[in-house]
Amino acid sequence: LLALPFPVPDLGGVSGKREVHNATRQYFDRDNIAKHPVCAAIAEYLQAPSTITRFNKACGVDLSGNYLRLEYAQDTDGFWLEPHTDLGVKKFTMLIYLSDEPGHDKLGTDIYSDVNTHIGCSPFAKNSAMIFIPADNTWHGFEKRSIPGVRKSLILNYVTPEWRAREQLSYPDQPVVAA
Repeated sequence: LLALPFPVPDLGGVSGKREVHNATRQYFDRDNIAKHPVCAAIAEYLQAPSTITRFNKACGVDLSGNYLRLEYAQDTDGFWLEPHTDLGVKKFTMLIYLSDEPGHDKLGTDIYSDVNTHIGCSPFAKNSAMIFIPADNTWHGFEKRSIPGVRKSLILNYVTPEWRAREQLSYPDQPVVAA
């Protein structure tokens, strides 16, 4: 997974929102699933009814009827994200931390009680994750700080049928179902 040949985006000194760099974002979409077996294996697992059932039970949600969206994020020095809550069309968010370069243990997602109040930071450890069910009180972001190397993570969302950017979805014609 860490060896995927996706180019690292050049921030050009601009950050604060991921959508500022939409043209360089990488997804486990139809093309990347076809090209990269690791993308296919991960997407298949996260689309599987048994996986959906486990998430539903663990998080008290019903993800059936939603769509899998996986983004491969590669953040470099200069990257930051303003505090925000996820869009209403996102029904589930899991931030899966991948890289383990020196200093990355201090690069977890920042958590806020509201837009102005920082309360902590999730641990960033290889193969660990932070899950939340998006709501108006799930404020998160990434405070500007030095990023040695490339901070790699996988952003997993299950999004509603109203999600407009269908090209970002792993299976745009197949909603997930529970077992």
